[in-house]
Amino acid sequence: MTTYYDIPANMLISALADKLSDSKDIVAPDWSEYVKTGVDRERPPTQENWWTIRAASLLRKVAKQGPIGVTSLAQTYGTVMNNGAGPNTPGVASRHIIRTALQQLEAAGLVEMVATKEVDTEEGKQQLYSGRKLTSAGQKLLDEVAHSCRDAANELYPGLAKY
Repeated sequence: MTTYYDIPANMLISALADKLSDSKDIVAPDWSEYVKTGVDRERPPTQENWWTIRAASLLRKVAKQGPIGVTSLAQTYGTVMNNGAGPNTPGVASRHIIRTALQQLEAAGLVEMVATKEVDTEEGKQQLYSGRKLTSAGQKLLDEVAHSCRDAANELYPGLAKY
């Protein structure tokens, strides 16, 4: 059976974005037309379907590295900020975009939060979470999309047929 590990990321993410665009839960918010994707960016994205591409990429990242949190994902999607004569520093991606896309993936039932422990606070008990992980429905969706991309991947990369 073909899994998402067997298909190159560029092919899998574009096919997964097409599949997620059919979902009623994954919808670009109104503000997504004007927002920058990180502090190091100067302009908003120019692609029409950038929201579903980012959601598909997040789903793949959560599947490979989960449980993973928003801060780790923001550092992953960030780039290096050019500080002129000073040393370059890491520029993190927008946490709001990542959080909103993950919440939409949660509403679709593809991702879930992983509870670690419960602590006592002044207001009562509070649940702590270690990040988000893939659900069985998300695993099924990723594997279906990977299986549908298998023939195209074999044509572009003949060495993949061994796997």
